[in-house]
Amino acid sequence: MTEAEAAAFLDGQRTVVCATIGPDGWPHLMPLWYVLREAGDAPSPQLWSWTYAASQKVKNLERDPRATLQVETGERYDQLRGLMLKADVVVHRAEADVAALGMEIFTRYAGGEAGELPDEVREMVRAQAPKRVGLQFVERERASWDHGKLGGAY
Repeated sequence: MTEAEAAAFLDGQRTVVCATIGPDGWPHLMPLWYVLREAGDAPSPQLWSWTYAASQKVKNLERDPRATLQVETGERYDQLRGLMLKADVVVHRAEADVAALGMEIFTRYAGGEAGELPDEVREMVRAQAPKRVGLQFVERERASWDHGKLGGAY
């Protein structure tokens, strides 16, 4: 995928699978909701997510801050499209930053505009923020695939 195709693909998908390395050396894979944020001089937006601070993935990232992310779609072989990103992960713990990220995530998944979240959702995000962390995925390398471009030649 081109840079523009990859950005549009990520913008259109809903779930990323995050692989970290568990304490036993085995991959630990978990799904996450995410948002895309512009990253200064980076060529493409960065994925950001949030999760519980006590989760296994956070414990794994504290020990080894590398993750592999995969976002994919397609039912048939000729429809398969996706991205795999190798990333360094920065764990953000400041409660205000985590709450703002949570609001951004819920705004994206509710399909609304910033500031349109119902009060009960805002309160839920604020209540969860002290127990959560923000995850910033700083991309190192990527691989992409789009079998629709193969033109039936597999």
